[in-house]
Amino acid sequence: MANQHTPPAGATHDHAQTAHDQHGDHPTARTYWIVGIILTIITIAEVWAYYIPALVASPVYVPLLLTLSATKFIIVVLFYMHLKYDHKLFRALFTGPFLIAGVTMIGLMFLFGKLGIRLGLLGN
Repeated sequence: MANQHTPPAGATHDHAQTAHDQHGDHPTARTYWIVGIILTIITIAEVWAYYIPALVASPVYVPLLLTLSATKFIIVVLFYMHLKYDHKLFRALFTGPFLIAGVTMIGLMFLFGKLGIRLGLLGN
């Protein structure tokens, strides 16, 4: 009985090499560990920032947390969702609508913030 995992006689095609050629270089387990450690360090910094009362009271606090959160989002999308290794078309199909949605959200926040101020719901 022949081994089911051996290629048929006369086959010169290596499946692993073909998959590598089609999908390009993918991260190794070491890369995932490094990315995981970086994400853990960023999360620790976020939690640590919460326990510094002077930082929480400062106007830098919210932008700092938003920046750290956005950095984690970008790292997860690039590595764990493999966007870094995908074709440029797929990157454009993800980032284009994402940027449009982000700009729309920011515009709506400014619009409704101005409306809230005019209605007296928010302070000047």
